[in-house]
Parts: sequence; C-alpha cells; structure tokens
Amino acid sequence: MKAIVFTEYGPPDVLQLKEVEKPTPNDNEVLIKVYASSVSSGDYEMRSSPFSTRFMALLFGFNFGLTSPKHTILGNEVAWKIEAIGKDVTQFNVGDLVYGHCGECYGANAEYVCLPEDAELVIKPDSLTFEEAASIPHGAHSALYFIRDQANVQPGQKVLIYGASGSVGSYAVQLAKYYGAEVTGVCSTRNLEMVKSLGADKVIDYTKEDFTQNGETYDVIYETVGKSSFEKNVGSLKEDGTYLAGRFGLPQIAKMGLASVRSDKKIVFGAAPGGKEDLAFITKLVEEEKIKPVVDRSYPLSETVEAHRYADTGHKRGGLIITVVPNGKTA
Repeated sequence: MKAIVFTEYGPPDVLQLKEVEKPTPNDNEVLIKVYASSVSSGDYEMRSSPFSTRFMALLFGFNFGLTSPKHTILGNEVAWKIEAIGKDVTQFNVGDLVYGHCGECYGANAEYVCLPEDAELVIKPDSLTFEEAASIPHGAHSALYFIRDQANVQPGQKVLIYGASGSVGSYAVQLAKYYGAEVTGVCSTRNLEMVKSLGADKVIDYTKEDFTQNGETYDVIYETVGKSSFEKNVGSLKEDGTYLAGRFGLPQIAKMGLASVRSDKKIVFGAAPGGKEDLAFITKLVEEEKIKPVVDRSYPLSETVEAHRYADTGHKRGGLIITVVPNGKTA
C-alpha cells in the first residue's frame, strides 16, 4: 500500500510517499480503507519537533521517539470504510463507514490503517462527507475537553478564544456558544467573517488590536495556538477565571504553574485524552446542526508535503485534509 513515511524530524521534505506492507488486523482490531485523513497540529508539530519538545512530550507520557520517529506514518484523523475485522470484534461490521482518531500511534496518512475496536471510532453520519468527517476528531475533541470538562463553561460567562479560526478554535467558538457563553473570537483579518458565522458575538482582529489593552476581562480565556503572551493574557482574566492553554512550550509551563499558585485563577494546560463517548457526543451535535466542521483545503495523498508546507505558514483555518480516495468513490 502507499503511505507517507518519515524517518527523521525536520521540514516537510522529510516526508516521502512509499510502498509499505499493508497491515493485518489483530483479533481485536479493524482494518480500515482510508478515504480521507488530515494534517493536524499534532502531525506537523511532531514532524518538525525539536529535541526539547520531544523530551517534554515524554515527560507527559507521550513517547514519540527522542532521536527518530517511533511511528513513521503520520495522520491522526480519519474517515474510512471497514474492510476486515478481527475475530473478537463485535462493535463494527465489514462495510461500516466510520470516522475517528488514531491516538498516539497515528498512521492514517496511508491507504490502510488498523485500529482496535475500542479506539476513538464511531459510525460516520450520512450528512457528512469523508473530508468533513476527517476534520472533526482532533479539533472538536480538544475543544470539548477544555471548554466543557476543564472550564465548565456556563450560560452568560464571557469566553475569549485566541486562534478562533483554527482547527481547535473553530470548534471552541461553537461549543462555547452551545453552552451559552458570550464568545469573543480573536483571529486575523481574513477570518473575521468566518468566525462570526460560527456564532462569535464579537471578533477581534489581532493584527489591528491587542485584546489585553481594551479593559475587558473574561471568565475563560482559551489560547488554542500558542502564539500570544501568557503573562499579558492572564491579566485579562477575572480573579476566579480559567485560563486554558491548548498549546505551550517548556518556558510557559513554569510561568503557568507559578501563576496558578499565586492566584485563585485556574490555569489548565495539557492534551485532551481520547474517548469514543466524547466523539459520539460531538457526532450528535453535528447531526443536530449545533456545530459544523470547517475545511480549509484538501490535498491528494501524493501532495502531503505541500499540505505540510501550507500548515507551516500558520494560516490554516479549520481542517486541512488529505484525500486518499477522492470523494469516497469506491464506497
């Protein structure tokens, strides 16, 4: 089968299209024929990660490989058809159209991938294209974990989303609105109207205005992209507010830890755990049109290097899709 393989960390050119052995499912696994995958922040950050980032990931329990990649095929989000199942699988059948998240093992930038049946995997709604479905798991699940589980957003609270047009931010805006918050989205000029269309009550163009200087304070600030100053941002948080850091580096960890000790403000950072139940809940919201996927661009598997180059510009909005079988034509 064809797959995008990388054996060293670095720029997009380390990715290569190769023929590799087609996987065989174990007794508790399903074999997936991949129709669509994605290039999420986890993919391009892992591909380009410096040693310090890999070491920090190891401290948090994620072993990606300190000197060379432990998992050589990227791709964490997938929409697909089940082609074969192991003898112990009871939740899925051959031919089921499903979508989900591969977890730490990655592997979806390929024609086939195997996953255990208890992985973050659910039946794909008929209303979603494969490309739309492949854009959901990482962004929506991360946003749900921080907005619902960590911040416990309540009706009437003021929530600011920094990076509101990104894969995580676009879902964070919609979920904060779903839970009744007054939402302010921070993004670039070209994305203002898109963020408004997702339900944001207010939008701030970060190229023209620094939200930390306008005198407003918020119950929740969710920094989804790791591009703004924690020290400045936390000053715009109410005294009993919650700061959510979806992206961070080693220097920020110390600063956030110290700030949480010195004040009543809740500081949360880390990665969202996987969960089939949460993806099922997200699917229900999609089916009820409470939230909707945002897809920026699609690239064929053979142009995955170009997709990573675009992701590296930092201007991706919503999901960036890799199509393995265009439009699911063999379904």
